[in-house]
Amino acid sequence: MASVNGDQQKNMRRVAMTSLAGTSIEWYDFFLYGTAAAVIFPKAFFPQDLPPMVLLIISFSTFAVGFIARPLGGVVFGHFGDQVGRKRTLVIALMMMGVATTLIGLLPTYELIGIAAPLMLVALRFVQGLAVGGQWGGAMLLVTESAPSDKRGWYGAYAQSGAAVGVILANLAFLAVSTSMSDEAFIQWGWRLPFVASIVLIGISLYVQLRMEDTEAFKALKASQAGAGEQAEVPKSPVLEAIRRYPRRIMLAAGAFLSVQVTFYILIAFVIAYGLNSPSVELTRDEMLTSVLIAAAAMIPALFYFSGMSDRVGRKQIYRWGAILTGVWGFALFPLIDTGSPFMITLAVTVGMIFLGMQYGPQAAYFTELFSTEVRYSGASLGYQIGAILGGALAPTIAVLLWTELGIFYVSLYILLAASLTLWSLSQLEETGGRSL
Repeated sequence: MASVNGDQQKNMRRVAMTSLAGTSIEWYDFFLYGTAAAVIFPKAFFPQDLPPMVLLIISFSTFAVGFIARPLGGVVFGHFGDQVGRKRTLVIALMMMGVATTLIGLLPTYELIGIAAPLMLVALRFVQGLAVGGQWGGAMLLVTESAPSDKRGWYGAYAQSGAAVGVILANLAFLAVSTSMSDEAFIQWGWRLPFVASIVLIGISLYVQLRMEDTEAFKALKASQAGAGEQAEVPKSPVLEAIRRYPRRIMLAAGAFLSVQVTFYILIAFVIAYGLNSPSVELTRDEMLTSVLIAAAAMIPALFYFSGMSDRVGRKQIYRWGAILTGVWGFALFPLIDTGSPFMITLAVTVGMIFLGMQYGPQAAYFTELFSTEVRYSGASLGYQIGAILGGALAPTIAVLLWTELGIFYVSLYILLAASLTLWSLSQLEETGGRSL
C-alpha cells in the first residue's frame, strides 16, 4: 500500500482543500443558474404573456445550454490539460466561470432590452458550460493524481464534494437575500447579489496559479517525454488520441454517469419547481430551498464515506449499489413530497442525495484510473461531460413535460431508466481500485 510522510500529508491537505474550494465556487456558479431558472428567470428574462408552465419550460431550456457547452469545454480544456498541465488549464476555467457568472448578475431584464436579454443570458450560460466542462477534469486530476493509491477514492471526494457544497452555497445565497428583503425587491434586484458575489472565484484562480504545483503524474510524464527527446511519442491531439484508444470506455463512462446526472438535477431543480407549482404540495420558495440545502449537506459526509469505502472494497461495488438504490428510491420520492410535509420532503430529497453520493463519490478515482496519463484529462473529461449532456442537460425540462403530460409517476420511471443504463455501463467496465497511475 502507498503511504505518505508528514510533508506529503500537509501538501495533500492543501491540494485537497484548494480543489474543494475551487470546485465549490465553480459549482455554486453553475447551480445558482439552476435555482434562478426555477425561481427568477421565468419572470425576469422572458415575455410575461405566456402561461407560467411554458415560461418554466423555456427557462429550464436555457439551463440546458450550459450542458451543451460542457463536452466542448471538456474537449478544449482536455487538450491543453494533457499538453500544458492540469494546473494552468484549471486556472483558466475558474477565471471564465467567475467572469461569466458575475456578468449574469449585471444583465438587464427583458422589460428593459427585450429579446436581447434572454440571448445574452444564453450566451453567458454557454460560457459557464465551457468553464465547468474544463474545471472538473483539472480539479479532479489535481487531487487524484497527487493522492496515494490506497487513498485515491477518499481524496477524490474533495473534488466531488464541491458539487454538494455548491448547491448549499447557491441555496444559502438565495435564502439569505430573499429573507432579508421584500419579494418585490428580491425579484427586482436582490437575486443579482449571489451572482455578482462569484467574483471571488477569480481570487481563488489566482491562488491556484501562484501557490499550487502540477501533479506528480503529469510532471513524471513530461520528464519521461523530455528524456526520450525526439523519440518520445507525444500525441498532437490528446483528445483525438483518447477517442482513438478508448472510444468504448469513454462512452461507458458517460453511461455510468447517467443516473447521477438525471436524478441530481431532478432533486435540485425540478423538485423546487414541483413543490412551488403542484397543488398537492403548496410550500413556499424558502421551504423548498431549505429542503434541498439540508439534503445537499447530508450528501457531503456520504461522499467521503463511500469514497473511502471504495478504496477498500472497489469502485464498482459501491457505485453499483448506489445506482440500484437510486432507481428504487425514485418511486418513494414523489409520494413523500406529495404529503406536503416539510419534514417528509426533506427526507425524500436527502435520501436521494445520499444514494447519489454512493455513485458520485468514487467516480473521481474511478474515471482517473480508467485512462492513461497522457490522455487522462481528455478521456475522463469526455466521459464525464458526455454523460452530463445526455443525462443532465434536459433532465428538469423532461421531468416537467412528463409530469404535465403523463403524471409524476413517469418522472420516477425516468429516474429508474437512467439507473438501469448506469448499471449496464458499469457491468461492461472493469474494476480499477488501487491501479497504478
